[in-house]
Amino acid sequence: MSHETSLKRAMEYVDKGALTRDLARLVARPSVSQSEGEPEHLRAYLTEDIGPLLNRYGFATDIYENPLPGGAPLLVASYFEKDSLPTLLMYGHGDVCNGEQHRWRDGLRPFELVQEGDRLYGRGTADNKIQHLINVAALGLLLEEHGKLGFNVKFLLEMGEEKGSCGLREFVTAKRHELAADVFIASDGPRHAPATPTIFLGSRGAITFEMVVRLRDSDCHSGNFGGLLADPAIILGHAIASITDARGQVRIPEWLPNSLTDDIREALADLPHPLNDPDWGEPDLTPPERVYGWNSFSILATSSGSIDAPQSAISGTARAIGQLRFVVGTDMEDILPSLRRHLDAHGFRMVKISQIGESFKATRLSPGHPWVHFVFDSIEKTIQKRAHVLPNLGGSLPNDIFADVLGLPTIWIPHSYANCGQHGPDEHALLSVAREGIKIMTGIFLDIGECASGRTFC
Repeated sequence: MSHETSLKRAMEYVDKGALTRDLARLVARPSVSQSEGEPEHLRAYLTEDIGPLLNRYGFATDIYENPLPGGAPLLVASYFEKDSLPTLLMYGHGDVCNGEQHRWRDGLRPFELVQEGDRLYGRGTADNKIQHLINVAALGLLLEEHGKLGFNVKFLLEMGEEKGSCGLREFVTAKRHELAADVFIASDGPRHAPATPTIFLGSRGAITFEMVVRLRDSDCHSGNFGGLLADPAIILGHAIASITDARGQVRIPEWLPNSLTDDIREALADLPHPLNDPDWGEPDLTPPERVYGWNSFSILATSSGSIDAPQSAISGTARAIGQLRFVVGTDMEDILPSLRRHLDAHGFRMVKISQIGESFKATRLSPGHPWVHFVFDSIEKTIQKRAHVLPNLGGSLPNDIFADVLGLPTIWIPHSYANCGQHGPDEHALLSVAREGIKIMTGIFLDIGECASGRTFC
């Protein structure tokens, strides 16, 4: 296969507006899996939007019901050439976060693609519709041009990632033989720096939980009872303050990892520093080490009384939603039990703890794995840039399902950047990153096809 011709065709898909037109159709589907969503849109994304695109490129598609009650449907697309050829497993998610129209600036709407210069605005542009669209289109354009790839492909698309990938583990476990492959390559999350491609090899884990102090059923007048009745918001504030110090350093020993080894430090040593507050986090770690090599605790939301209409009353209840992002080397099963022990030891037995949703396990592939070298070299050859290689993403993904359940080396190549606004208002993708992304993926697919006969890359 001619690399030059194929790469030019991939660029034309972006430059002539086909990527933007395809993305506009995907964004127009309000495939929200969170509270604003309607289940029929999740299914329609598979049956009417991404499914027909895969079929057009020659993939066979099957839609499956989620194995868990309330879970969203899943799609598996497949392209098969020969048993003797390697098989690539890919992944994406077509669901998006709540649109939250009221938070977007004037002129923008969550489910209408709007282009302003290099930016493509719309819910799901960055997370994750443009990312799996780029990968599908790169494969499809090669199939249209050459009639073959030189390897087999399986593509798994879920519709519940923004709600914790409900049922995905059970589905993959039940279909492990049908989803068997040689390597997993997918796209999600952001690049470390917008102008430089990124390869990440796993993800930080995440566990989200609620902390509640409930002292009485009703609020009490702060003049009549101030100084007499305990304030649950103050108690909860002190409980939270016991978890970290004033600069966010975690104080629970069981929440500290043991995996920031010399080889991981070396892998992170040459990275440019991400946006950071210099007086926040572990003082002895570099910013890349803090986000990719260490654990962090955050408060996602707090509640006591009404912040928009405060009354002169002591609330009866205070709540907070906390989250720990953690790397390999942290005992996930002991995160909440150790928090319980910590709070009890500090006099906060009245703080109740309960987990919210599914937890994500931390994963990390060795940067020295042969597939990492293969993809790194392919990217450098195709675009003459050296990719940033991260042992794991700072965020969380269901990567352990592919790494542990299926036993695959996992490689992620993101087509977004950190300031894309995902999970918030004004979400957008960069057309320049998308253009480079489809070129990168086309080059990788061409290189896999050329090497497949000898399987020298495995």
